[in-house]
Order: sequence, then C-alpha cells, then structure tokens
Amino acid sequence: MNPIRPRRLRATPAFRRLVAETRLHPAELVLPMFVREGAGDALPIASMPGVVQHSQDSFRRALVGAADAGVGGVMLFGVPQQRDADGSGATDPDGILNVATRIAAQEVGDALVVQTDLCLDEFTDHGHCGVLAPDGSVDNDATLVRYRAMAIAQAESGSQLLGLSGMMDHQVEAVRDALDTGGFAGVPILAYAGKYASAYYGPFREAVDSQLKGDRRTYQIDPANGRQGAREAALDEAEGADIVMVKPASSYLDVLAEVAATASIPVWAYQVSGEYAMIEAAAANGWIDRRRAVLESITAIRRAGAQAVLTYWAVEVAGWLAEER
Repeated sequence: MNPIRPRRLRATPAFRRLVAETRLHPAELVLPMFVREGAGDALPIASMPGVVQHSQDSFRRALVGAADAGVGGVMLFGVPQQRDADGSGATDPDGILNVATRIAAQEVGDALVVQTDLCLDEFTDHGHCGVLAPDGSVDNDATLVRYRAMAIAQAESGSQLLGLSGMMDHQVEAVRDALDTGGFAGVPILAYAGKYASAYYGPFREAVDSQLKGDRRTYQIDPANGRQGAREAALDEAEGADIVMVKPASSYLDVLAEVAATASIPVWAYQVSGEYAMIEAAAANGWIDRRRAVLESITAIRRAGAQAVLTYWAVEVAGWLAEER
C-alpha cells in the first residue's frame, strides 16, 4: 500500500495551524474609507451593508478604531458636494479629500499608513477618471497635468502613500516627477497597475455618488486580457512605482499570481465593493457562513501573492484574528 497520506497533517486544528502556507495578519489589511462633504453623521451605503459615508466626526472615530485594531493602513476617498468638468475639488486644499487627509494624518498618522485615492472620478461632473477632450473621450495627457497637481495637494495634506487609480498611460512617471521636483521625493506611489473594467465596481459608485454615464473601457483593462495586467505592472514599476496593485482581486487571481511572480516591488490587491456585496448578500440570506467566507476570500488573495489586501472587512477581520491568537 502507498504510505503517502496527506491527511496526516490535517488531523487536528493544531496541525493545520502549524503547516498553514498562508497566514493573515492585521498589518496586511488596508481599510478603504469614504468621507462625505457636509455630512452631519455617517450615512449608510445601501449596497454595502456595514459600510458608510463618514461625516468628519464619525471618520475620526473610525480612524481610531482602525488604528486600535492594528490594520496596516486606510485608503481615503472623498465625496464632494460640488463637481465640475476638471474635478477642481481634487486640488482644492479645502476639498473634502484633502481635509480628510489632514484629519487622518493628525489622528493616526503615526499608527498606520494614510493613503489617498489619486483619481478625478469622484470630483468630475461626468464621472470619468480624467479630463475630457472635445469629442468626449478622456484626454490622457491633459489628465496627467491634473494628476501632477493632485499629487502635490495630497502630499501637502499629509498623505503617506498616493494611490494612482486612474489608469492613464504614464501616470506613474508624471506623478513621480511632480513629487520629486515639488519637494516630496519621499512620498511613495501605489500604482493600480492591473485595474480591470469590471462589473464589480457597482456598489463603489453608490459609495462615491459617481456621476458616470457609460463605462471606462477605453482606459481600464479588458477582463479577457491577463497578460496586459502583468505588462501594466511592469511598466509602472519601470516608471517608479513603489507598490503595484491588481483590482479587482478574486476574479483576477491569475493576474495577481503572475504579477507577484515577476515584480521586484510589493504587490497588493483590492477586494472591491462588488466582492464585498456578494458575500454580504449571500450571508444575509443564510446561504453561506459569513465569517468563513470572508476569511477564505482574503486568504485566497494572499495565497495568490498579494502582500497586502484592501478590504472593507479590514477592521472586523483584525478583530477575528485577535480572537484566534
């Protein structure tokens, strides 16, 4: 009889813990947070149960909670009251994202990494991630000018990591140059390198009150193309990115694994709003075990090669991990 019995190492919880190939730690989790201009209190997001648009007061409380939970960082998104074609609120020192960044830097800047979304979509009245040309297309190079200004505004506000999510060609190179020549050479860049034109962003658009009509397929990657994600990551690393990211996570684990195998810098992944909403909806209907599904989904993302995961469950998962210690 063949003496090989893999089940020997699965027999007890102690054995399973001892031989686990992938482990989760709160420091590897980043919490995305939404801050709404003019909000008097936290406003629930219907498609993302448990996630809110924060007022400044609820934002402060949540920041402290995230720091106390030991998560690695927070990624900030602003929801402005007014929008225009160029997204001027993104570079206004008194714009909601820059105000929120200053609050976060003051409240928890020594405890975790304060990160900011560097993209125009939250601030434009058309909902696209860049400036529009006369024909209605997104003007790549005109958008880079705005990104350079955003980088300085966010760095001045205290952002410790700029998350470039717009998927414009040469955005990393442009922002790196702006930071280096603008006195912020020490501020690192997180490049959303493998960002796909996904159906899983729907709840996020509610979260930021997106004004988008149509789609972003002319600049985000076609879901059919895996190699393009790896190529984008390589290009962003060559342009000076300090970290590259794949988004969404669960449907692109193959891309994530390829990027992790070839990149020489840290590789992260974003477990996006649709991934969150699907598990929450199935759990609410009693179809799956919520806690096990959440932990399994994040473990799979880590197993595929992500060194850190942006997830709306970051604080809750950190609490679960503390219980297990």
